[in-house]
Amino acid sequence: MMRPKYLFAAALAATALASPAPAARSETAVLAGGCFWGMEAVFEHVQGVSNVVSGYAGGDAKSANYRDVSAERTGHAEAVRITYDPSRIGYNDLLAIYFSVAHDPTQVNRQGPDTGPSYRSAIFPQDARQKAIAAEVIARLKKQGVKVATKIESGTFYPAEAYHQDYARKNPNDRYIVINDAPKVKQLKAKYPARFKG
Repeated sequence: MMRPKYLFAAALAATALASPAPAARSETAVLAGGCFWGMEAVFEHVQGVSNVVSGYAGGDAKSANYRDVSAERTGHAEAVRITYDPSRIGYNDLLAIYFSVAHDPTQVNRQGPDTGPSYRSAIFPQDARQKAIAAEVIARLKKQGVKVATKIESGTFYPAEAYHQDYARKNPNDRYIVINDAPKVKQLKAKYPARFKG
């Protein structure tokens, strides 16, 4: 079976709902796909993205902290909040990068060495339009035979502790970053050179 990354262009090109975004200067997307360090590292290098914040989505405010979330009892997912300019990059383009570079959407409650529900693949749409686009893309991928584990969920995003922010950029020699996250940034540059910013 073809790996998911080879199917995204066709799925997104056929998505009728991927029409031009409204003329707002900035919008946000909240995506979960394993450790937020790697997700943040990828999206920080995308043209049209102005800010990426690591955090927790899908649980309550009281338990939105690394200790409790890591204990896998809170319902949160490690996630990133992406602020982007929709005149430069569309939500559907962010999803293409999310599904094909930022994480493996076929893994259930895990990414690489990290296991548990907090590392699940989940999209937290910020409005009805995002929800419709996400549902359409997931449906098309499943129709093509990709075993997508990604769920569409609801919930508030809470920023993570300061030491998690920009972790990969501040700690490029960390063994975890070198093994798990730096390759994703390289893949982004190779797969989407026109979208990449250094």
